[in-house]
Amino acid sequence: MGVSAHNLLASNLKGRVQDNEEMVPVLESQARRRWQIVRKQMVTRKKRSRRVLMNSRTRLEGSGSKAANGIHRRVRTLKKLIPNSEAEGLEGLFRDSADYILFLQMRVKVMQIMVKVFTGSDE
Repeated sequence: MGVSAHNLLASNLKGRVQDNEEMVPVLESQARRRWQIVRKQMVTRKKRSRRVLMNSRTRLEGSGSKAANGIHRRVRTLKKLIPNSEAEGLEGLFRDSADYILFLQMRVKVMQIMVKVFTGSDE
């Protein structure tokens, strides 16, 4: 009984070894294919990072940068805030902005004086 179990186990292992030997070419081709995919992804990443780097360089050098868009957006917002702004160019807009700020400061001082007069406080 012990001998037959040994023979059965040996024949079973022999079959598995033969199956594994048949699978080796398949597994090697699968491994080769996986490596080709990984290598292609690595090359794509390098190209993408180069492209991003080039884009950031052109943004810094060129006029189409995000920073320039942000500045234009802020200038538009400033134009909306200043009433009756007929300024031409940034210099005129900044001059009108400074005048409007002075006007608002003067208005606040007048209101503070009015509050003091009406409340009767002498601070």
